[in-house]
Parts: sequence; structure tokens; C-alpha cells
Amino acid sequence: MYSFFIGPAVGAVIGYITNDIAIRMLFKPHRPYHIGGWRIPFTPGIIPKEKDRIAGAIGKAISDNLMNQDVLERTLMSEELLEKMREAFDKYIDTLRNDDESLEAFATNLFTEDEFAALRDNVTDEVSHMVSNSLADSKVGTAIAHMACEHVIEKTRYSLAGKLGADHLLELVTSPMEKLMASHINEVLREKAPAMVSQLVTDTATKFSDQSMKDIIGEHETQIEQLRESLINLYRYVITSRLPRILEAVNISNMVERRIQEMDMDEVESIILDVMHKELRAIVWLGALLGCIMGTITSIF
Repeated sequence: MYSFFIGPAVGAVIGYITNDIAIRMLFKPHRPYHIGGWRIPFTPGIIPKEKDRIAGAIGKAISDNLMNQDVLERTLMSEELLEKMREAFDKYIDTLRNDDESLEAFATNLFTEDEFAALRDNVTDEVSHMVSNSLADSKVGTAIAHMACEHVIEKTRYSLAGKLGADHLLELVTSPMEKLMASHINEVLREKAPAMVSQLVTDTATKFSDQSMKDIIGEHETQIEQLRESLINLYRYVITSRLPRILEAVNISNMVERRIQEMDMDEVESIILDVMHKELRAIVWLGALLGCIMGTITSIF
């Protein structure tokens, strides 16, 4: 009677052991062994032997199917992600609403003091140069002269002198007066505007950098909301227009392939076993089950 159970038991043990050995041979040995000039079969294991090919296949599969342009664009442009970005922005701004440190002190979290000073000076110089050039434009002097003459005529028209016809006399001499005045204004602007504008911009920049972050946020609530949406729109633009170039530059396939190739086999084996431990053990026990079934059939017949 006991002999009936010997076949199933032996079959189960053989099935278990052979499947367990087969799974181990996927990873081990990690290097080839030789006897003389003859390489021992099945060394290295299947995965170490085909590591480069497997790395290339995994990299290509991830790049083509899991992290391709369509998948990444849908993920990066999803409303859920955009809403999280808005929430993160709002949360950060909320912290600044209670921040008493000045803009300059806040900027030192991002830049060194010298870098911030250089940045402020560069911005001040650029703005001053731009405004000075605009003021030195002849059109500015002409416009100011024209407005001044129009204002004088208008005031004269409703005064006692206007009732006596002085405004009509002024209108006759307006054109040469405008040209002369515009010439003098333009000359003054060319000489004085750079220094005046530079001092004005410098004072404004210094005053602004000395303001506390909570005051700046409180005074520019509308602009903060516009900034948030501008950043979201910029993000959308970068993703829609630059994602193909980014993917081309990053080259996910090659990146994954190189990373797998750089890993030693102990690390590769550990990762695979962590992911598929239950499945691989199930294969071992399935071998035992199939061996038991075959042993039972053999015992019966």
C-alpha cells in the first residue's frame, strides 16, 4: 500500500527540485567556468549571459510603450497634475504671506549676496538704459512741447486774455514755439535723463528689495494669480512644443539600457526576485504538483 505513495512523492520531489534548479540557473553562476579551454555548459546563467541583450530589449520596451511621447504628454498635461501644480503654487504663496523677511533676504535663499547684488545692478542698468533711450527720442520732446502749447492755449482761451483774442495770437506762434521748445526739451533729456533715470530706478529697486515678502504679496494679489497661470501656460508650452526634443536628448531607451548594464548581477537578481518572488515560488510548487500527478499516473498504470 505504501508503495502507491512512493511514485507521487518521488515525482513531487523531483518536480520541485528540477524547477528550483532551473530558476536558480536563470541567475547563477554569474560568470563562466572553464575546465582547461572548455567552457562548462550553462555557465554563466541565462540572464547574466544575455544581460546586454535583455538590457537593450527592456530599454526599448520602456521607451516605446511605457514612456513614449503620447503617454508622457497625457500624464504631464493631465488636469489632475496641473491642479496639483496650482495647489503647490498657492500653498507656497500662502507661506510667503506670513513671511516678514525682505525680498533681498528671501533672495539669498536662491542666490548669494554678491549674485543678488549683481543681478539687481544688471536689471537696474538695463531698465535705466532702456528708459533713458526712450526719453532721449525726439518724439518725446515733440510730444511734451505739443502738450504744453495746447495746455497754454486752452488756459488762455477761457481767461480774460482769451476774451481779448490772445488765444488766437498764441495759435499763430504755436508751431515755431513747439519746435524751439521740443529742441530744448530733447537736449535736456539727452544730458540729464540718464543720471535722473538711473537714480530713480536705483531708489525704486532698493525700496522694493527692502520690502517684506508679505507686503509684496499683499500688494500684488492680482499679479500673483496671473503669474500662476502664466507659469502653467509656460509649462504647457514647454511640454507640447519641446517634449520631443527633450525625449530625444534624454534617450530613455539608452538610459535604461546603460543603467541595467552598469548593475552587477547580485543587484539585478535581487530586483527580479523582489518583484517576482511569489510567482517564481509558485513555479517551483507547480513543478512539485506536476511531478506528483505524473508519479500518481505512473503508480496507477
